[in-house]
Amino acid sequence: MRFLIRTHLSYAATQPCDLLLQIEAMQDAVQRIVHSEISFDPVSVHHNIEGEQGLGTRKWIEAGPDFDCHYQAQVEVTRNNGSLATLLQTPRTQIPANVVQYLMPSRYCHSELFLDFVSSEFGDSQGGVLVEAMRNWINTNFTYDNGASNAGTTASDSFQSLAGVCRDYAHVMIAFARAAGIPARFVSVYAPDVVPQDFHAVVEVYLDGGWHLLDPTGMAKPSDMVRICVGRDAADASFMTSYGWMDLRKQTVEVHRIAS
Repeated sequence: MRFLIRTHLSYAATQPCDLLLQIEAMQDAVQRIVHSEISFDPVSVHHNIEGEQGLGTRKWIEAGPDFDCHYQAQVEVTRNNGSLATLLQTPRTQIPANVVQYLMPSRYCHSELFLDFVSSEFGDSQGGVLVEAMRNWINTNFTYDNGASNAGTTASDSFQSLAGVCRDYAHVMIAFARAAGIPARFVSVYAPDVVPQDFHAVVEVYLDGGWHLLDPTGMAKPSDMVRICVGRDAADASFMTSYGWMDLRKQTVEVHRIAS
């Protein structure tokens, strides 16, 4: 399936500041960039660096007082929607060095606080069966509510309120998985059926020696996800981190299925 992505960001600042931007779709074995272009206002200066784990592209930007960015891309995705239930849990002693960090607690995902709940709620389930049970629990018990969280909300906060946005669903799923000894990471994606349309947060879990996508909100299937970047949690995968105060003027994200 091929997707057309259009993103527009417009911000104002009281003085020039530095930005770290992550909005460009990555290219990998199942995600091919057919065409892409990104443009900025005449004042902003940028250069590329690698994303987390060498996945995707970030841009350091020296932004002027009026930051404006347009991004457009066509991306072909050949990822399948396989069942997680058939996947085995990777023994902890066989988890590779570059995956171990995704087993640890992080800024928004204090997985050690969920050990008792995960053990009592999901019993002796393991691997993909356990991951699916966790995803279904979150999807069933949570309410999608734009007003239920803010930039400082942690997985523990969201678990207490049973409400939040995709970022919060993802953080709780990550905390559950890590508490069960399954590496999990935060993934920022584009997806066509997300409501409201925006940069969407989903999760990858490490099972059977590889990473596998899932969406605790249920709004996106792996075959419809265009990955942007990965991280331990939202702190690593924010679409924009500003080192100075920025005021939002306009921000739009559009994702459409198109003929290949």
